[in-house]
Amino acid sequence: MQGSLFGYTEAQVAQFGLTFGVGAFILYMLFIVFNLARESKAGKFGTFVLFLVLSLGILGFVAKNVIQWLLGI
Repeated sequence: MQGSLFGYTEAQVAQFGLTFGVGAFILYMLFIVFNLARESKAGKFGTFVLFLVLSLGILGFVAKNVIQWLLGI
C-alpha cells in the first residue's frame, strides 16, 4: 500500500507526532524552566515569574488545541 507508514496515513502520523512529540517537548521545557529557577536561587516569587513568563507560549499552544477541540475543528 502506497502512502502509508506501518498502516497509518501521513495525516495520522503527523497528528501523533504533534500530540505526543510536542507534549514531550513541553514537559522538557517545563523541566528546563524549573532547573533554571533552582540554579539561579530565584525563590518562590522568582520561580513563579519564570514559569509565568517562559510558559506563556505553552499556554497559547494548549489553548489553541482546546479551542479546536471545543469547536470540533
